[in-house]
Amino acid sequence: MSTAASAKNGTWRNWGGNVAARPAREVTPASVDELAAAVRKAAEDGLKVKAVGTGHSFTSIAATDGVLIRPQLLTGIRNIDRDTMTVTVEAGTPLKRLNMALAREGLSLTNMGDIMEQTVSGATSTGTHGTGRESGSIAAQIKGLELVTADGSVLSCSEKENPEVFAAARIGLGALGVVTAITFAVEPVFLLTAREEPMSFDKVTSAFDELWAENEHFEFYWFPHTGSTNTKRNNRSAGPEKPVPQLQGWFEDEFLSNGVFQVAQWVGRAAPGTIPSIARISSKALSARTYTDIPYKVFTSPRRVRFVEMEYAVPREAVVETLRELKAMVDRSGLRVSFPVEVRTAPADDITLSTASGRDSAYIAVHMVKGTPYQAYFTAAERIFTAHEGRPHWGKVHTRDAEYFAGVYPRFGEFTALRDRLDPDRRFQNDYLRRVLGA
Repeated sequence: MSTAASAKNGTWRNWGGNVAARPAREVTPASVDELAAAVRKAAEDGLKVKAVGTGHSFTSIAATDGVLIRPQLLTGIRNIDRDTMTVTVEAGTPLKRLNMALAREGLSLTNMGDIMEQTVSGATSTGTHGTGRESGSIAAQIKGLELVTADGSVLSCSEKENPEVFAAARIGLGALGVVTAITFAVEPVFLLTAREEPMSFDKVTSAFDELWAENEHFEFYWFPHTGSTNTKRNNRSAGPEKPVPQLQGWFEDEFLSNGVFQVAQWVGRAAPGTIPSIARISSKALSARTYTDIPYKVFTSPRRVRFVEMEYAVPREAVVETLRELKAMVDRSGLRVSFPVEVRTAPADDITLSTASGRDSAYIAVHMVKGTPYQAYFTAAERIFTAHEGRPHWGKVHTRDAEYFAGVYPRFGEFTALRDRLDPDRRFQNDYLRRVLGA
């Protein structure tokens, strides 16, 4: 399967190909009642339970040797409320289907990540985000949640109902229960004008604060082994709609960004010595362009080249220093890095274990193409990120544990206490949660 994780002969694998699991059984419930029954049955059989979306996490957050719940039948919109401007959607709904359905209704999420293959519950449970000066992660747009807890009961939460669960479960890591439905805030569909242009690393880092302040959504990609970046500014627009012409869009987004990029990755893998030259060519391949379209067509783009990723959130005021250290490390290391480094931002939010919890944040993501050794690069990068009190993305490669998280998340104890209450027998435990939350 191209976008999702695959299951062959009882083995489940994630999208990046770096995590595998052999569950005792797989369950595909068609209703919340069936899901609750599956959780109760697992308890009777003494099995752990994990729900998995499309497997876009690079950590083993969804891996289990117990009962693997596949939510693909729990999809679709339950309700659109135009008075409260909310939409309630089943947990297994892919973001792509949600975005397209909302657009047909003249509605949109305020902000989103850069791909839309994931399920709404998988994306929010791991803290998936885009970039924004005022608008936060997908989970920050949640107004209500429904989840099946360890005893098989169905719990609803919002700011008014079970608020302490709501504070944590929006980014719940699958540790508090299985999410069955999510209510998102939506707004009337709007237009965004995207302005993409190359800029030198020195210029983008020295002007970072202004670029962040002047744009609703600012991000950039730095090409290691070069002094080049590609910047993207997305701002609301009165129109008119001016999408990227179809042929040009195919050439830039499919041929250059996926096709040629894939070939460059293969060449770089076969002959690592060519990577700096390829990087210089890649950084110049994408020219400036401006276009105006509805949000999901501007925020998201196809990602067909498979990779493994590490991403850390650092305090926003520390991002330039962190990046300069990363560049200096790559320059002197002898590492060959063929994948650009992505930089985005998010405002502080009030979600217990959000990477932006309580602090304005900037994200630095490092990638390596699937199948290449990434450990040396990621280890060196992680050393830099953690020196700045970085918080790793819950769904991306990292080596941190509960002791570290207790130091960088002021409300860490609040989350673990809630987990003790909702899942005292650790029905939703796996090796990853044991490491990051403690036993």
